[in-house]
Amino acid sequence: MLHKPLGLLAELTHRCPLGCPYCSNPLTLDAREDELDTATWLRVFREAAELGVLQLHLSGGEPATRRDLVDLAAGAHAAGLYTNLITSAVGITEETLGALAESGLDHVQISVQDSDAASADRIAGYAGAFARKRALAAAVVRHNLLLTVNAVVHRANIDRIGEMVDLALALGASRIEIAHVQYYGWALKNRAALMPSRAQVERAATALAELRSRHHGRIVIDAVIPDYYARYPKPCVGGWGRRSLNVTPGGKVLPCHAAESLTGLEFWNVRQHSLADIWANSPAFNAFRGTAWMKEPCASCPRRELDFGGCRCQAFALTGDAAATDPVCQLAPDHARVAELAAVQTDAPYVYRRMASRHRADLDGDGMA
Repeated sequence: MLHKPLGLLAELTHRCPLGCPYCSNPLTLDAREDELDTATWLRVFREAAELGVLQLHLSGGEPATRRDLVDLAAGAHAAGLYTNLITSAVGITEETLGALAESGLDHVQISVQDSDAASADRIAGYAGAFARKRALAAAVVRHNLLLTVNAVVHRANIDRIGEMVDLALALGASRIEIAHVQYYGWALKNRAALMPSRAQVERAATALAELRSRHHGRIVIDAVIPDYYARYPKPCVGGWGRRSLNVTPGGKVLPCHAAESLTGLEFWNVRQHSLADIWANSPAFNAFRGTAWMKEPCASCPRRELDFGGCRCQAFALTGDAAATDPVCQLAPDHARVAELAAVQTDAPYVYRRMASRHRADLDGDGMA
């Protein structure tokens, strides 16, 4: 059965002012001159709505580096899509935010690296980023837009989850997403420096249960156990090619944002194909759709329709086989490898994701360029 996609992640650009050590953009970035133009993006949004997509996430990189961002948001609204802006908050003025609100933007998601300003700026690799995030969050609330705070957690900040929830409440957010680092792509370069200890993960789980009880009805707190400490894997974006799709700045359409890390897949482009054609017929989308591709133990597992074998990108990163059971699963033949990797923790300085920018943190002794 071919499901209809519900969500589209539109990566408008890979340009970004931050240098996060867990950057989720691919290792090979799309150049500015290769980005889709305004008209093509607007066609993609219309085709997405016709295909059944309900939610559109305008992301990057930093989407504010696109001069046509307001036009894109207006086109998404005209297509009938619920539109969410995912931003670092660096580069968006209140004037631009006001124009976005007028264009029909529904929601803003701001990434926050920590509740402590100095730590947040150090993790982001950008001096003053935390102050900009607070300022934009206040503007979002003034413009009556819904606000979500996205907090990516790891060893340096996981013990401050309570403070990050307090920050989200103070900013006026209706939701906070506690998102543990996913270890593929750039984050693999920093896995040992970012990996939390089991004791930290257990303390965080206890804290989250208490926080959800204390703040019930005030804020939604979304969080899951980090992969390397879980018993079973999470379903990859709700199942590969099942509920969501991702369009890169250059127009490739992916089943998930990290799918380009898998070698040997053929990704069709919106410049040559309609979104409906890609969803139904692209070799990449059909590669791991459903359960027929599964090997044991997934093929006969009663959970195969729940987690769909886990994350294909993680399986490939850890085993070299994209069709392998996600090693996070306790039933996976390679599960012991996950425990071995989680035990490797160092205090090495981060390898930051460096892109062209006039504004960089200058923190001596922290590995900052």
